[in-house]
Amino acid sequence: MIAVMQWLVKFSLLTPMGITGSLTPFEFILLMLATVSIAAAGNIINDVYDVETDVINKPNILIIGKSISEKTAYNLFIICNVFGVGLGYYLSHTINRSGFFTIFVFTSALLYIYSTFLKRLPLIGNIIISALVALSILIVGVFELLPLVDSYNQSVLLAVFKIILNFSVFAFSINLIREISKDLEDIQGDQKTNMNTLPIAIGVKKTKVILILISAIVCIGISNFVIEALYKYLEVVLYFLLLIIGPLLLIIIKMIYAQNKEDYSLISKYLKWVMLLGMLSLLLYKYYIL
Repeated sequence: MIAVMQWLVKFSLLTPMGITGSLTPFEFILLMLATVSIAAAGNIINDVYDVETDVINKPNILIIGKSISEKTAYNLFIICNVFGVGLGYYLSHTINRSGFFTIFVFTSALLYIYSTFLKRLPLIGNIIISALVALSILIVGVFELLPLVDSYNQSVLLAVFKIILNFSVFAFSINLIREISKDLEDIQGDQKTNMNTLPIAIGVKKTKVILILISAIVCIGISNFVIEALYKYLEVVLYFLLLIIGPLLLIIIKMIYAQNKEDYSLISKYLKWVMLLGMLSLLLYKYYIL
């Protein structure tokens, strides 16, 4: 998903607009590999610390201790991190922005802290992991556009960067909804392993209300964007109505009536598709950007 989102930003937004970014095509692939590698490391260490919980919540897809040993998982975690951070170091110096290297170090460290501590805190862990998902999109703009900004092109490039920022906010919002719904899905195992996720801290009913409110706000925000920016373009309006807004409304209805683990699991799967379809709308950029 991360690779697809980054590819769309580069080749469905920047390239068709005639923007030659700071990175060569090969260097952009390295940026994708760096981001995906660090994300993979985060997933691995998360699985390592989640073994006890996953035995209860997801016994059929348990990997650590079943398919691979914990020692092997730790080795893979280190390899993926070193590879990702190393590529980040190389790319940062290639575009003469050595400070950008801290993004990779910060992300790697934060994913580790999230897995070991922050995910046990109500809502904070959800927000952090969603922010990192948003950052995986925003980093394309950071590396491709910011090094090129000067007094002549500043307004144009910053306008394009704002478009990328908007899609990052979309990814953050959808992922935040999904993270909270996953906490509702996994509440049984989380309780037995002394987690303090939002449903455990304030209860299932209040968490559902928060989840529905956030989903409604996101739905209203996207609808407002369609009304203000896309109303002239029927095909694009239909795309957003049928593939993004419609499914979000369906998800909200399902949230209202959700009762068990299976219901929240289905909601989580639907949200993955909404995020992907939202990013695929970049393919239609010419209708609402130019």
